[in-house]
Amino acid sequence: MTNDRSPDPRFAALPLRPGKIIAVHLSYVSRSDQRGRRPKHPSYFLKPTSSLAASGSAVARPAGTELLAFEGEIALIVGTAGAHLAPENAWDHIGWVTAANDWGLYDLRTNDKGSNLRNKGRDGYTPIGPETIDARSVSPGDLRVRTWKNGDLVQDDTTADGHLIFGFEQLIADLSQHVTLEPGDIILTGTPAGSSVAEPGDEIEVEVDAPAAGLTSGVLASRVVEGEGDFDPELGSLPSVDDTQREEAWGSREAAGLEDAPVLDADLRAKLEACPVAGLSQQLRKRGIRSCFIDGVLPLAAGDKIVGVAKTLRFVPLREDLFSSHGGGYNAQKQCFDSVRPGEVIVIEARGERQTGTLGDILALRAQARGAAGIVTDGGVRDSDLVAGFDLPVFAQGGHPAVLGRRHVPWEHGVTIACGGATVQPGDIIVGDSDGVVVVPAHLATEAAEATLAQEDEDDWIAAQVTAGAAIEGLFPMNAEWRARYESERRDRS
Repeated sequence: MTNDRSPDPRFAALPLRPGKIIAVHLSYVSRSDQRGRRPKHPSYFLKPTSSLAASGSAVARPAGTELLAFEGEIALIVGTAGAHLAPENAWDHIGWVTAANDWGLYDLRTNDKGSNLRNKGRDGYTPIGPETIDARSVSPGDLRVRTWKNGDLVQDDTTADGHLIFGFEQLIADLSQHVTLEPGDIILTGTPAGSSVAEPGDEIEVEVDAPAAGLTSGVLASRVVEGEGDFDPELGSLPSVDDTQREEAWGSREAAGLEDAPVLDADLRAKLEACPVAGLSQQLRKRGIRSCFIDGVLPLAAGDKIVGVAKTLRFVPLREDLFSSHGGGYNAQKQCFDSVRPGEVIVIEARGERQTGTLGDILALRAQARGAAGIVTDGGVRDSDLVAGFDLPVFAQGGHPAVLGRRHVPWEHGVTIACGGATVQPGDIIVGDSDGVVVVPAHLATEAAEATLAQEDEDDWIAAQVTAGAAIEGLFPMNAEWRARYESERRDRS
């Protein structure tokens, strides 16, 4: 076996420069059980060598994407060429063993149809190393792979009997009957259960070892950073996700936070959409809720109506040291927009500060893609004309070109906040129209909506009488005579 190390830092841990990287789709029993499917035969995909990276490298999650998943794996490096190998001598052609992380961006997975090129082939998405284990010193059934996320062990499996659907000897032999394995080629042997999603700021570490022999690859470290979201829709499909991709990326529905979103009953939603805010606020006042107005906010697009369940986000006043620790990276603002669920309205506490933006077009697009019912902020909005054209109602104090850090520090989400002088709790119901926005306690929503619609019907009838020439006195509000006429006509209509 010749040693042909390349000066390129991407290949620093490798004894030979690889010609190809072959990855196995599914090989561990634990992963198969987690996915709920057991393949009869192994299947593979190719990764470009340009995706290789050294230990300690950054892994970029493009701006506007959600599902960057890590997969700790055992990597086999071919030492001697082979084609049409028998399983019993296949291991003889492996020169080295090491650790790899088969990163994938599930947002780009939909249109790859199993090829995984866009999903897993991006630069830096195959870190490998940092050291190698001589394959002649270990048995293929005596290896272990472990992965840590921010110091917590999240993957731990071995290649012992019963742990793999397809043994390494079978994988090597099967591949060799289709393609010639050449010195330096890398085989990524699949990941066990525990693979999940990482976010900017996370540290992921992978180690492969042979405990009985006391040999290790060392710890392969990756740190996740936020990258550019520079996808050109003229060239190809844009990132997109659905709950199936979320479940597979995170490993389970529970881990992905796919518990049922706090949605409104369809009948109640229809009633609230028919309720004018002015009438709804009147009914809340009759029920003792007088402090229900989010003052100072109006729709960016005239005529927009907003109805949904509150998801809250809180900003605190700018303090430079706190902005340094909480303002950058995957901060509370980005976390909130990344996790908003269908039917939710993001409500932002900006203390009525209108001299800066609290969101812009990218975050509004993210909320729209996630199925949000709208956004309410008692601050400003950047790119306001653009945002006003989205299929997403946004209520704000107006537009402002300044970025968040001029006045605010994104602090926390999912807590009780104050927005436009109103207290808003997660789960409250938000209703807004051209008159403004009100906060409706969930337990009063049905009663208040039905009373509002009844009052609207009454007010429409009164308006018709005024239009026909009736005087206001005794009609608005109705005295007994007018009330009797109204009730009689309503019975006739029904």
